[in-house]
Amino acid sequence: MDAEIEIADLAPGSVAAVTRLCERALDLPEDAAEAAVIVDAVWTRAAADRPVLAVGAYRGVELVGVLVGSVSGTDQRLGHVDLVAVAPEHRRRGAGRALLAAAERRLAGLGASEVLLAGNPPYYAWPGIDVRYTPAVCAALALGYRQDRTAWNMTADLSYDGSPALRSTEAAERRLAAQGITVRRAEPADLPALAALARGTFGGTWDAELAGSVGRPGAGCHLAERDGEVIAFAAYGSSRPSWFGPMGTAPAAEGSGIGGVLLRRCLADQRAAGHDSAQIGWVGPVPFYSRSAGARIERVFFLYRKALGIQ
Repeated sequence: MDAEIEIADLAPGSVAAVTRLCERALDLPEDAAEAAVIVDAVWTRAAADRPVLAVGAYRGVELVGVLVGSVSGTDQRLGHVDLVAVAPEHRRRGAGRALLAAAERRLAGLGASEVLLAGNPPYYAWPGIDVRYTPAVCAALALGYRQDRTAWNMTADLSYDGSPALRSTEAAERRLAAQGITVRRAEPADLPALAALARGTFGGTWDAELAGSVGRPGAGCHLAERDGEVIAFAAYGSSRPSWFGPMGTAPAAEGSGIGGVLLRRCLADQRAAGHDSAQIGWVGPVPFYSRSAGARIERVFFLYRKALGIQ
């Protein structure tokens, strides 16, 4: 490790400096372009919900690297590394290793017995390490992390009017209306019903992700209801404005075509907001998204974990 590098806790007032560093240090343009919302999601917004740590690597007074980590909201034995970024000119000089070592110590102090290099919903920027961040993959392996899962995103092309992702939903909505199903934009007053469906049917943190989508700038949600009961939802922008999800349909309404309608309504919103593509994050049903929006698998992520105390 470079002896000149010092690790120190970052104060909330450092958000602007951290964002500027991430804009330079995140190599993929789609990540660098959303550096501000990434930092806001995994640090500022997450800190209101769960234990979060933020540390910086300094050479003198210069901030050359940052790490944001957190404790799982569902299992406090799990710590997460949510963001690591090192300025390009300071890489391979020990900053990343020092940041991860500091995060492991601090997360252990918060009760974690294992650290995951993986997204910590509902506030996350990636499922794991994008395989194109090859130095990060190499660093994880060198530091004793083991890969235990693979995740992928699909990309929906919003760059031209004839994109399959932007097909009209009008005919499908008329068909649904004939079955007594109404499709509309979700409002804050809908959150209790949305949260009840998400928790009761899907579990996890989707209720919190819906709360981060409804009524927030750069985000939104559409729902379907029958006889006044919410039976499906699709949301976008909870952590990143260009990302779609979560989406869910009550089992009794599966196969009705609601999902494709809600998906494309959200994608139309994202296109109207100026996005030329949308990331469908942490995808499960690949054939559905391919068929409904012409989406293609594009981003692939490796997820890593390490038991603390094991090198």
